[in-house]
Amino acid sequence: MSAPLPLAFSFASPWRSLWLAVALSMGAALSLGITRFAYALLLPPMREDLGWSYTLAGAMNTVNALGYLLGALATPWLLRRLAPGAVLMVGAVMATVFMGLSGFFTQAAPLLVQRLLAGGASALVFIAGGLLAARLGAQVPGRSGLLLGLYYGGTGWGISLSALLVPAVLAVAPAPHSWTWAWWALALACVGATAALLWPARVLSGLAAPVAGGAGATSAATVPERVRWRALAPALLGYGLFGVGYIGYMTFVVALLRDQGRGAGEVTLFYALLGLAVVASSRVWAGLLDRSHGGEALARLNALLGVATILPALTGAWPVVLASGLLFGGVFLSVVASTTALVRHNLPQALWASGISAFTIVFAAGQIVGPTVVGWIADGPGGLARGLVFSACALWVGALVASRQRPL
Repeated sequence: MSAPLPLAFSFASPWRSLWLAVALSMGAALSLGITRFAYALLLPPMREDLGWSYTLAGAMNTVNALGYLLGALATPWLLRRLAPGAVLMVGAVMATVFMGLSGFFTQAAPLLVQRLLAGGASALVFIAGGLLAARLGAQVPGRSGLLLGLYYGGTGWGISLSALLVPAVLAVAPAPHSWTWAWWALALACVGATAALLWPARVLSGLAAPVAGGAGATSAATVPERVRWRALAPALLGYGLFGVGYIGYMTFVVALLRDQGRGAGEVTLFYALLGLAVVASSRVWAGLLDRSHGGEALARLNALLGVATILPALTGAWPVVLASGLLFGGVFLSVVASTTALVRHNLPQALWASGISAFTIVFAAGQIVGPTVVGWIADGPGGLARGLVFSACALWVGALVASRQRPL
């Protein structure tokens, strides 16, 4: 019997696969939950302390997304030369270092550089982790949607941890520039997440090659040389518009809450609940991800996300704002998972890495546009509320386009 067969058989245990997915989800927690989304909590104190405009504050996440795009472009090249687990761990260590370095600067230029580098490192983590999650799901087909959701839902743990950690550090950190201590605290959280990734990185790297003769194996004669990008154009464009729309909310919603007079405790509650909703979403949408072989899941989730985004722009009523955060958290990472599911349903395993990277690239391109445009709108009449209206419209257009995607 060949070596891959016992390895594949060992993943048949539902509990083992679940624990591996949970451990692997620390990659999503690090790469998005902490490295990207924790900045929303730091934006108000940094903007006040350093005298930034909303345009400059948004540019911090724009360059982070640019770094993410560059990392996404480099990841397929790295995955052809290194095991996915190695790419995952290298990216995690780099992201941790760059998060810590962000606490040593107060000038905009070096901070922009750190956000750029952290974005590149987080792309390595997120794509490699998504690839390993897809391959893990292929070993347990009946739970593939759940396992993918658990991986992407790990972003919620990072968001919730940031919501609890950043305000607590800001409350006790010495002046001046108390926000620098929050960057260092977040870097320590990244150290913990990196340590948790050691087990799944080691075990799941053994799934790098398709199982001989098993499900997911593809004859060399039947594997296309490349992905048919034109056939995936509606989903790719819809996902790019998702990147434009969702990042405006995640960058500025905390600043909007501050402008509406919400205190630190209310902001912490809002952001922590949003993060917990992300975690719960792995179970809520698992069935949809398993059933949807075209753009149905991407379209429905984009539409719901547009509703969540526009609510705090229309009213500052606290129950409505909380509902917005819960709905947003319960949907937005499942949009990301839906593209991985689309790749898994429609492409042979040999092209999964290329497919996931392609969606990550358009995702990053959308995120480059979103923060700066929303910040520019927020600096004009109408403020942040008008910026979120723009984000909601981008999401609804993305839903309309994605609905045109058909199974390949």
